[in-house]
Amino acid sequence: MTWAAWASVAARPGEVHSYTNNFPYDPSVGNTAISGALLWSALSLMVLLAGISTVLLAFGKFDYLGWITRGHNVKPQMLPGRSSRGQDALVKFFVVVALLFLAQALVGGAVAHYRADPGSFYGFQLESVFPSNLMRTWHLQLAIFWIATAYVAAALFLGRSLRTDEPRWLAGCTHALFAAFAVVIFSSLLGEWAGIAQLLGPLWFWLGNQGWEYLELGRVWQVLLVVGLFAWFALLWSLVRPRTLTEPAARPIVRMFLVAALAIPVFYIPAMVFGAKTNFTVVDTWRFWIIHLWVEGFFEFFATTIVALTFYQLGLTRRNVALRVIYLDAILYFLGGLMGTGHHWYFTGQTNLNMALSALFSALEVVPLTLLTLDAWDFVRTTRGERDAAGKQMVIPHKWTFYFLMAVGFWNFVGAGIFGFLINLPIVSYYEVGTLLTPNHGHAAMMGVFGMLAIALMVFVLRQTSRDEEWPSIEKYVRCAFWGTNVGLAMMVVMSLFPGGLLQVWDVLQNGYWHARSLDYIASERSHLIEWLRMPGDVVFIAFGAVPLVIATCKASLSLRAKAAGDEGAERPAV
Repeated sequence: MTWAAWASVAARPGEVHSYTNNFPYDPSVGNTAISGALLWSALSLMVLLAGISTVLLAFGKFDYLGWITRGHNVKPQMLPGRSSRGQDALVKFFVVVALLFLAQALVGGAVAHYRADPGSFYGFQLESVFPSNLMRTWHLQLAIFWIATAYVAAALFLGRSLRTDEPRWLAGCTHALFAAFAVVIFSSLLGEWAGIAQLLGPLWFWLGNQGWEYLELGRVWQVLLVVGLFAWFALLWSLVRPRTLTEPAARPIVRMFLVAALAIPVFYIPAMVFGAKTNFTVVDTWRFWIIHLWVEGFFEFFATTIVALTFYQLGLTRRNVALRVIYLDAILYFLGGLMGTGHHWYFTGQTNLNMALSALFSALEVVPLTLLTLDAWDFVRTTRGERDAAGKQMVIPHKWTFYFLMAVGFWNFVGAGIFGFLINLPIVSYYEVGTLLTPNHGHAAMMGVFGMLAIALMVFVLRQTSRDEEWPSIEKYVRCAFWGTNVGLAMMVVMSLFPGGLLQVWDVLQNGYWHARSLDYIASERSHLIEWLRMPGDVVFIAFGAVPLVIATCKASLSLRAKAAGDEGAERPAV
């Protein structure tokens, strides 16, 4: 904190502003927005408009762009209810995913309650057992864990679908990977609790809580997580290496799928290049590498490839169309993401040139999100089913998977696009950093994009492993979860996070950054009212979103157990 205080007021040599570009805003000490922030914001708007117009022109000229291939017969490579034993073994991953999702939602509700009523939790002193900083840590870490676990399991499920035979080692390795993930997840969560409670002594950094947002888990658990992800990639490669594929035409998509999967553990390694006493500048640089590039870049790239492979296996898109989408999205994501990372680095002493380039390129992050709105109607049309050559209606069995994918498109544009671009503008970010507009963007983007995609993959696997007669009893909970998660998230944003963020930024402009972050503001009646207004959205999200998903996954798992008991000794084909 001493270094940050010095950097925010000490004049940069040869300049009239501080090392942090006069952040935070405080006119009483001469910290006001520099002239460049306004100019960069205006130029970034121009870059945004130019990028969107270019992409729209391309979509207008080339009608083969987009997720769904029009005008061809649907010939799925996978049929519901025809899963293998190895694929069935992956369902337990999604039971844990649903439980972690429920835990994260409950912890998030507790964090919001701490802000609304810091004194007590309905008469119980919950903070004496689970302090607010621990609950914030768990809320973030649980989000990363359940989303990443869903992606890992779905990737293995799709990898198995690319071949007709099942390796003998698949089920056993799946169980071992499941155990490894369980150890890392639950040990790191307990370590964070023990670290904050000062129970680990000098081992706090290695087994407890590193103290950096998104990188709270102890270093030992980080290392084990990376080892587990490399083991997962080895399993995936063994499943889909070229000589095992039943359809050689799928090899180009599979190569991109493997490259994207390998990028997940490889580009998480920079999260471990700093130590307990590394300078804030270095740590914050690599921390935002994880937040901005690993999560929003490489995870987004992997998500694109896994959706492309899913559509290809369902027969909804041709191979070359899927490849074009992967290449186009990769170019757009990384063009904006790599250079755009620097717009977060106010406290790391970056130069004007770096801040300017970051502002311009970060605006391009909205461009690929715009493409999702162009595919929205194709998604709707697909869920309604097509007609074959004889005019007979063809029912697509993955209706709710597509509904969640439509939710991904909506929240991607709203949460990552609109709300993200709002706070990315340098002139806005200067006043906004650390206000409620940041979690407003974070909730709408993290849950709305990566979370909804994880649930879409979960629903896809549940449908694939369920027989037609079993699915209706599971589907009703999936339907409830779709409306519960989306309506609950919208209520949180509209009723609390967005208006609360706007009011807090207004207070920054009126009274300075320090006041909007002080107890005088946060403990005011208006602030508490806004926090209480989040409660209805939390209740809807938890009761009608997270809980039904737990029930759906448990029912699917129990059905598979019964099916395995009935079919014991019999070999079931997989398609």
